[in-house]
Amino acid sequence: MNSNTPDQRLSNPRNNRKIMDAWDGFLSGHAPPPNALRCLIDDSWRRCLGVQVDPTRQQALPPVSEITLNALQDQHRELLAAGKQVMAMARDFLAETETIMILTDPNGMILGVEGDARALGAAEDIYLTAGSCWSELICGTNAIGTALSIGQPVQIHAAEHFCAGIKQWTCSATVIRDPYDGKILGAIDVSGLGKTFNPHSLALAVTTASRIEGQLAKLEMEFRYQLLERGMAKMSSATDGVIICDRRGYPIKANECAAATLLARGIDFDLKNTTRIPTLNMGAFGGATGADAPEWLSSDWVEAVIDAGERIGTLLTIPGLPQRGASLHVSQKERSPKVAISTDAKGFGGIVGNSTALIQAVQKAKLLSKTNVSVLLLGETGVGKENFAQGIHHAGQIGERPFIALNCGGLSPDLLASELFGHCEGAFTGSRRGGMIGKVEAANGGTLFLDEIGEMPLELQPHFLRVLEEGEIYRIGENTPRKICFRLIAATNRDLRDEVSEGRFRMDLFYRVSVTSIRIPPLRDRREDIPQLVAHFLGKLSAKHNIARKQIKPELIAVLENHAWPGNVRELRNVVESMFLMTSGESLDLDDLPPDIRSSLAVDIEKPGMRPPLGTGKLEDAELKFIRETIEADRGNLTLVAKHLGIAKSTLYIKLKKYGLDQVLGGVRSSGRQE
Repeated sequence: MNSNTPDQRLSNPRNNRKIMDAWDGFLSGHAPPPNALRCLIDDSWRRCLGVQVDPTRQQALPPVSEITLNALQDQHRELLAAGKQVMAMARDFLAETETIMILTDPNGMILGVEGDARALGAAEDIYLTAGSCWSELICGTNAIGTALSIGQPVQIHAAEHFCAGIKQWTCSATVIRDPYDGKILGAIDVSGLGKTFNPHSLALAVTTASRIEGQLAKLEMEFRYQLLERGMAKMSSATDGVIICDRRGYPIKANECAAATLLARGIDFDLKNTTRIPTLNMGAFGGATGADAPEWLSSDWVEAVIDAGERIGTLLTIPGLPQRGASLHVSQKERSPKVAISTDAKGFGGIVGNSTALIQAVQKAKLLSKTNVSVLLLGETGVGKENFAQGIHHAGQIGERPFIALNCGGLSPDLLASELFGHCEGAFTGSRRGGMIGKVEAANGGTLFLDEIGEMPLELQPHFLRVLEEGEIYRIGENTPRKICFRLIAATNRDLRDEVSEGRFRMDLFYRVSVTSIRIPPLRDRREDIPQLVAHFLGKLSAKHNIARKQIKPELIAVLENHAWPGNVRELRNVVESMFLMTSGESLDLDDLPPDIRSSLAVDIEKPGMRPPLGTGKLEDAELKFIRETIEADRGNLTLVAKHLGIAKSTLYIKLKKYGLDQVLGGVRSSGRQE
C-alpha cells in the first residue's frame, strides 16, 4: 500500500533512491513496493504507462514557431496580463536561487518563463521554455502536467518524474482557476535542478496562483460592471424578455418578463440555473449555422455588447407574444398625464434642482423605479442618496408598501446581524422578550434600503447573499425559514470594485446589489442648483418653526455658490438652518454666515463702523476706481461687470461690500431706469 498521509503532498528527497528503484521495477512490470510512492505519483505513473509515454524521453518536444507562440499568447492575453506583475517580480525574488517561475496555458503549453539566469540556461536544455508543451501526456509525471491533470497543487522531485531526462529537476506547481466558474485556465510552476529543492516552493506557487486569480477576478468584475451598465437601459421593457449574458454565454441578469416570455414560447431554459447558452461565448455569434446553437435561439434576438472594440457580453432580447387588449391598455396609460404627475409628486418631488447632472440621475432613477431590479446608489456623503431611494420606492408599483432603511456603518457584526435578520426570544443574552423582527423581514413586500453597504462586515455578507438568492430568512436562534420578497436599494460612498479587489467585499454580493447603479453628483458639480436649494430649505424652515420666511441677499447666494461644500446638500442645509435660526432680521446676508464657512471662504466682512478708510493704498485706489468705472459703463449689470473685470460674481459682491459701493450701484441702476 502506498503512502497517502496529509503531509505526503510534499516530496521527501531522502526517499529518492527508493523511488528510483521502484521506477526501475515499475517499468519492468512490477508493482511498486508498499509505501514506496505517494499516491499521486503512483496514479500519475499508471496514467503515463496507459498512454504509452516514453520513459526514456530526455526533453520536451521542441518549442512551437514564434508565430504560433504569439497566437497562443494573444489567446491567453488576460492570463498573461494578470500574471505580468508577478512574473516580473520573479526576476528579482528568484535571482541567485537557481530557480525559475513558469506560466502555462490549460494544456501545459508554456507562455512565459522568468527567474535566475543560470536556471534559464539549464531549462533550455530540456525545452523548459516558452512555446514547449509540458502536459503529462507528453512529458510524463511533472509538476505542470500532473497539476493540470488532477487540478491540485503538486510537488514532484527528482526520481518521481516519469521520464529519465527530467529526473534531475525538482518542481512545484498548481493550477490557476477562473474566479467565476472554477475552470482551469493554466498553471504556475517553480522549477530548478534537484539541489534547489525547497518544501516552501509549493507554497510560493499556490500564493502566486492566488494573486493571479485575484487579478483575473478584478478584470472580470470590470467586464461585468461595464456589461450591466450597457445593458440595463433595455431591461425595463414591459413586453420583451431581456437576458444579459457574459462573454462566456452565462446569463447574469434577466428582466421580469424573461421567464414568462420563455414559457410563452415553449422554451425550456431555467434562468436560475447557471447554464451556458451555447454559441454566445464565441467572438462572433454563430447564428443558425452554429452547431451548438439551441434550436430556439434566433440570431435576430442577439446583440453583441462591444466596449473599446472588444466583445464583453451579449444582450438577448426575446420578443414578447402579443396579448389581446395589451396594446390599448399601454397606450392609454402612456397618454394619461395624471400618471406622470402623480409619480413625480409622490416619488421624486423631494429632490430639488434643475442642473443637467441631477436631471440625468433622476431620469435614470425614474426609469428604474418601473422595474424590480436591485439598484446601487453611488455618491459622496450628504448628496441625498436616501432621497433617491425614497423616490425610486414611491414611484414604483410597491410605493404603498414598507420602505425600511438601515445604515450598515458603525454597527458591530452581532448588532448588525440582529438588526438585519431579527432574533427569537432567548437567542442571546439581552435579546428582547418575544423576539424581534429584523429589517429584512420588515421590508417584506416593499423596499429595503441599506446605506453604506460597503461597511457591511465580511462575515455577514454570505448570509445576506443567501437571503437575496433564496428569498428566505432565518431569525437568529430559529431553524425555520421565513419566506420574504423585497426590493433592494443599496448605497455607498466607497468604490466597491476596489473593495472587492482588496478582499473586503464579496464579488458575488457585489454583482447582486449592483445590477444597475446611479451616480448622484456632488453639490460642487451642480452649483447652479444652490439658489433653488436655499429657497427650498428656507420655505421648509419657515413652516417648521412658524417664523416668517426670510429673504436672502444676492451677494450671499454668490458666496454660497463659490463654496466647495465637502458635506454636499446636507452641509448646505445645516448652514441655511443655522443662519435662519440665528438671525433676527428679515433677510440673510454675508454677516450671517457661520464662522467656519467665512474662514474657509476667506471673506473679509467688516462690521458697521469698523470699515477702514477707502483707498488706503495706491493699489486699492486703482481697484476701487476700476470697479466703479466698470459699474457705470455696464449700467449696474453685475454679470457684465464681473465678466469685464475677469473675476467671479461672488468675488465681485465681496469687493462691493469691502469698498462700500452698494450706494454707487443703486445710483447707477436708478439713473439707468430714469433714462
